[in-house]
This record gives sequence, structure tokens and C-alpha cells, in this order.
Amino acid sequence: MRPFTRKGPLLAAAALALMVAGCSSKPAPMVATAVPSAALGPTTAAAFVAIASSAALYAVKAAELAEARSADSEVRALATLQRENAMGIAGQLSFAGRRLNLLPSAELLPEHEALLRKLQYASDFDRTYIEQQRTFVPDVLDLHRTYAARGESPTLRPVAELGADLLENQVEAIDDAD
Repeated sequence: MRPFTRKGPLLAAAALALMVAGCSSKPAPMVATAVPSAALGPTTAAAFVAIASSAALYAVKAAELAEARSADSEVRALATLQRENAMGIAGQLSFAGRRLNLLPSAELLPEHEALLRKLQYASDFDRTYIEQQRTFVPDVLDLHRTYAARGESPTLRPVAELGADLLENQVEAIDDAD
């Protein structure tokens, strides 16, 4: 995934949110917001949950489009695999997030929203879907591998390991669908 370039305002907003949360007498569950990977690094729990949950949501929505629009049975099979894997990853993120009081967001990061929008309006749907997955899946695989190896949360590291295993299978399936 490509890092965002405007870190300053986001870091300030994150710091303000942490200060306000610290003033509360009753802890409320935090929702992982769209935190760019460059702002906090992929080893923080909040950044991992935000990016991984957005990626899983994009994968589900893109796969649903592919299952509905593609005439190619191999592309539809890939989409089904990706949807099922992404739902599994999202479920594990949600479960682990509850333990950490850090819930995944139900919104896409801007980069994932742009990919989905491009896919929705693609004139050559199958080609666009496969091209996106050839870049997207390895990027998300790297995110999961990095967090599994160096992530700050022992609760989230196994989720990242599971995600990496599932995404490795998808890399192979993308080659088969092309």
C-alpha cells in the first residue's frame, strides 16, 4: 500500500483523540479510524486494525462485484475465495479488537475507496479486477506478515499470521485466474 503524504494533521488529531480519551472517567471502546500506515507505522495495533479492516472490507466488496459481474468462472472462483478469506480476517480483527477495546471501522480508507470506485466503473471488469488484485493482495500480505513478525499486540499477531496464510493462497489463485 502506498503511504499517505499528509502526516502532520493526522498525527495532531490522533494525539488530541488520545488526550481526550485519557480525560474520560469511563473507558469507551475505540474505533480504529483511517490512520495512514506512514503516520503510526504498521506495527501499532491501531494502524494495523485500521488498514487491515479497510483492506478486508474492500476485498469483500470487490469480490461481491466480481461474483455478480464476471462472466469468467475462474475470476468468480477467485472472488469467492477472496470474499470468504476477507470475512474470516474481518471476523478475527473484530474479535481481537474487542479484547483490545479497539474496534475495526466500517469505512474504507481513501485508497481502498478509490480502488472500489474504479472497479465499479470499469469497462473491462475482469481485467481491472485481476490487475487490482495483483497489486492489492501482495501489499496486504506484506502488511500481515510485518505485523505478525513485529506487531506490538500479542493479541493481534495471530490474526496477522492467519491473514498472511489466507492471503498467500490468494496470490496463487490470482495466477490461476489470469
